[in-house]
Amino acid sequence: MPKVDRRILKSQEAIKKAVIELMSEKNFDGITIQDISDRANVHRATIYLHYADKFDLLDKLIEEHINEMREINEYACEMDWRDANLVYFEYFERNYLFFSTMLASKGAPSFRTRFLEFLIEEYKAEVNINEERNHGLDEEVMGCFMGTAFVGIVEWWIRKGMPYPPHVMANQVGMLLERVV
Repeated sequence: MPKVDRRILKSQEAIKKAVIELMSEKNFDGITIQDISDRANVHRATIYLHYADKFDLLDKLIEEHINEMREINEYACEMDWRDANLVYFEYFERNYLFFSTMLASKGAPSFRTRFLEFLIEEYKAEVNINEERNHGLDEEVMGCFMGTAFVGIVEWWIRKGMPYPPHVMANQVGMLLERVV
């Protein structure tokens, strides 16, 4: 894999940070490429060098986080529920500005939808429909239930300003998931 110039990475990070900060301040529709350029302290042409437009930038930013969660899931699925949730809640904490903006922003409802779709797929793979306690339950219904509950608790935690540290949330959510699955 070719080595990427650190200046390019630095510019891309500044651009992504700028759009998230701006979205935390105003509606996405009201944000211009010039706003992003000014906030990131890069030329407009630099933005267009990496992204077709602000929608492409937002889409790539969302996809980057979904892919990161997919990578987390690769190794977290080998852990028990509590340890796996700790990895996720620590990730949410490290990326608080992104998640608080995406889950609260009316300009990015696609993030919540993609986050939920990702979780439903991941939970479907974890559900053991053959266990006695799951007899009669549909795998898709269980995946949807668990994914929706997880998105809801993450939204609550983020909107409340993370009132509990990640290890407490991981423990609480882990205990709930152990009761369901």
